Amino acid sequence: MKDYLLDERMLKKRATGHGLCMVSDEITIEGYPVGFLYREQPVKEGDSGWRFFSGCEDEQFLNNPNNHSEVDVNVVANYDPTIIALLDSPVGSVFEKHPDQDDFVPVSDWSPLN
Repeated sequence: MKDYLLDERMLKKRATGHGLCMVSDEITIEGYPVGFLYREQPVKEGDSGWRFFSGCEDEQFLNNPNNHSEVDVNVVANYDPTIIALLDSPVGSVFEKHPDQDDFVPVSDWSPLN
C-alpha cells in the first residue's frame, strides 16, 4: 500500500467522470506538480487514456511499474487543479509546463516511442 500525500477522505470533486489514469509517484507521493501529460488510446474499460508525470522522472524510475499508480483522474486534479482545463482534449494530446510557467503548452514533437 502506498502512502499518498493527500488523504482519500479529503479529496474534493474537481474532475469527476473522466475515468482512470496512470500517475507518477513523484506527483502523488513526492508532491511534485504535473509537468508533463499525454492522452493515449485507453488500454481497458474505464481508462481515460491520460498519463501524468512531473517531468523530472528519469528512465530508470519510469521503467519501474511500482513507481506509478492507477487512480481516478479526479485524484490527480486534487493534486494539481491546473490539469482540469485539459481533460477534454482528444487522444494524442500532449502538454508540458515548465516550472517557471503558469500554463501548459501543447507539445508537437513527442510520441510515446521517444
